[in-house]
Amino acid sequence: MSIMGFQNIFVNLPVKDLQSSMKFFTELGFQFNPQFTNEMAACMVINEHIYAMLLTEEHFKTFTTKGIADSAKTTEAIVALSAESREKVDEVVNKALEAGGKPSKEPQDYGFMYSRSFQDPDGHLWEVLYMEESAIHQENSESAV
Repeated sequence: MSIMGFQNIFVNLPVKDLQSSMKFFTELGFQFNPQFTNEMAACMVINEHIYAMLLTEEHFKTFTTKGIADSAKTTEAIVALSAESREKVDEVVNKALEAGGKPSKEPQDYGFMYSRSFQDPDGHLWEVLYMEESAIHQENSESAV
């Protein structure tokens, strides 16, 4: 469903070492679209409508007149991805930590929702979460009243 006519989302992230970032995310199981990947940028496929553009810092600077946040010291965004199960949350985050990522915060377990976070090699924050379908449907029906 597209409420406003948008079809895809591209999250643009500056990276210090493109090859290192691609290796990290490949170890997590992500693939890259070679059509939009070169020595300055890599198009990481999250799903058929969501992509992360990993851009060298120099290339990233061509898209903005602002300075680039030092993600080792500040949070510029948290990229949150929903997973199909609690086990998938653990699998992805464990792979990230094994591949050189760093823990971001303690796991959050609310019973109906479970999440874990990690920092990629550039310090960007990623959260992987699972929410039970019944909780999503209950929330939607309550907000429709």
